[in-house]
Amino acid sequence: MALLAEELVEEWLNRNGYFTIRGIKLGVHEIDILAIKIVGSTVEARHIEVQASSNPISYLCPLSKRLQKKSGRKPQSTKPRSSKEILESVKEWVEKKYHLKRKQELRQSLYPGEWKYELVLHKVKYADEIEVVKKEGINIFSLDNIIKSMSNTKDTIIQSATGTSLMELVKMGDCNQKI
Repeated sequence: MALLAEELVEEWLNRNGYFTIRGIKLGVHEIDILAIKIVGSTVEARHIEVQASSNPISYLCPLSKRLQKKSGRKPQSTKPRSSKEILESVKEWVEKKYHLKRKQELRQSLYPGEWKYELVLHKVKYADEIEVVKKEGINIFSLDNIIKSMSNTKDTIIQSATGTSLMELVKMGDCNQKI
């Protein structure tokens, strides 16, 4: 589901005038989407990660490596976490997703300026984790809101891009027709 969600987010960005690169591999790491838009004399640069699950069963952020060693729990353990455990795990996840040296170097080679860090989510099991992600400087977007915003193409610069077919399928799913 994550790849389909990435395609929808990329379609949304393209319709709003962003040039995008999706699925950049850096060894075992990946960047979901990089997007750049020129607005007058300024450049908007965005690093976007996409997490989509129709039925989340665990935390968004894996348990930190230190806490795994200390407690013997697995990364995706569903055992309740304290606020300190959530904070530590989120910080490690944000570092891995956005701040690794290789990711910083790649972004700066594409545009040597300030980049915004964003996360698109569908559903989450533990909402308190999201507040910690926001405090780490990550802007959060709802996949549902992105899809709704694409329903009205009059508000976008580009009427369609490569994800149009997928968007049409999503719109079909909104119909309450019985067959």
